[in-house]
Amino acid sequence: MRSRLRRTGSTPGGFLATRPQAATYGIPADRTGPGASERAGNTDVFGIGKSKTVVGLDIGSSAVKAVELKSTGRGYRIAAIASEAIPPDSIVDGAIIDGTGVAEAIRRVLDQAGIKSKDVAASLSGNAVIVKKISLPQMTDSELAETIRWEAEQYIPFDVQDVNLDYQILDAGGESGKTAMDVLLVAAKKDKIGDYTSVIAQAGRNPVVMDIDAFAIQNAFEVNYDAEPSEVNVLMNVGASAVNINIVSGGTSVFTRDISIGGNAYTEAIQREFNLPFAQAEQAKRGESVQGVQTEEMRPVLKAVTENVLLEIQKTFDFFRATAVADRIDRIMLCGGGARVEGFVETLAERFGLPVEPLDPFRRIPLDAAALGVAADHVGPTSVVAVGLALRREGDR
Repeated sequence: MRSRLRRTGSTPGGFLATRPQAATYGIPADRTGPGASERAGNTDVFGIGKSKTVVGLDIGSSAVKAVELKSTGRGYRIAAIASEAIPPDSIVDGAIIDGTGVAEAIRRVLDQAGIKSKDVAASLSGNAVIVKKISLPQMTDSELAETIRWEAEQYIPFDVQDVNLDYQILDAGGESGKTAMDVLLVAAKKDKIGDYTSVIAQAGRNPVVMDIDAFAIQNAFEVNYDAEPSEVNVLMNVGASAVNINIVSGGTSVFTRDISIGGNAYTEAIQREFNLPFAQAEQAKRGESVQGVQTEEMRPVLKAVTENVLLEIQKTFDFFRATAVADRIDRIMLCGGGARVEGFVETLAERFGLPVEPLDPFRRIPLDAAALGVAADHVGPTSVVAVGLALRREGDR
């Protein structure tokens, strides 16, 4: 399959990449003006015979995670992996508040992992990113390139001059008398892109690709799993400050949403209820023993926060079912540090009556945990975005 991406509205140092339709896309930092990119077959996913790899850098609100891959001829292996906490409140709701603190954390995590490569792929999420499937009259590629910015004005809540746009034609129409075409529209605020590329540059690295968290997760999923074409999978990343949801059917992202609540909500609730310091509250939410607090006392606090999270997930599923052609969901693939909250997986499965499985980023990408000094079951849930980004390529557009 050959997929095609066009991009419009870039600024120097700012770039945005979408990743629908089982393809890998990216925009180099030094490109300006409208452009297009494409990927053919699975060999590009594994990078065989293609341009050099990049470091996957997941800049989260609680930590920075880095992954570097090496080609094995038949695929990849994990060459380096590390995580480094960032100062509290350095990133709030996806906005970088303390750029120096974040840049230092990036520098430390790359030094800790022994990563020398300068080229980095990072990603965005949150309310500065809009991903929306839209329906447009049938037109040629060139006509769409000319009109997409005007069409986008109807669907994004920002001034179109303040965003970078990507789009992907999902269905060109023409079959069974269909006169409309389906297009996946992605927009990200230029200032947010600039903030993230700036801290990477401050850390002495070169940001060559900027992606979307939800699409990076999809990248890691598709490399590690064989999904049936008719399967509808929910890829759910429970991070510290947000839950990324990407509903994928037949290799196509059909619905995405970022929910502004995550693992930090549990930590803060425990701190308020039991007057615990941050580190102990983090332990408690994972079901670990904390002096002075009984597990039974903790459970109602965790359950109350989980109910709030599940309410937002329910809204997401309801909206998906109301707008999608197929309203079936087959399973939830779960990742992110927030997924380790005691009782979360069981409550999620029970509430929605769906199988819930951990999304393992090392299922087909070997990790020598002993050699790298990590525990696979500990780093796996939090490394999915970074692995998906590390599967990108310098020169992806």
